[in-house]
Amino acid sequence: MHADYRADIDGLRAIAVVAVVIHHAFPHLLPGGFVGVDIFFVISGYLISTIILQGLQRGRF
Repeated sequence: MHADYRADIDGLRAIAVVAVVIHHAFPHLLPGGFVGVDIFFVISGYLISTIILQGLQRGRF
């Protein structure tokens, strides 16, 4: 496992994916499940921004 591994982010990603799957399979149970896509994009943006900022601080970007 990588030193910067974040289990909490993996948990949020799992919740987002499950929300989308439930929304597609049973839209009446979770009508707002499409928000999982937005959550996934926000998490991805956070991770990419963190990588870029760390690279800039180290002079390797």
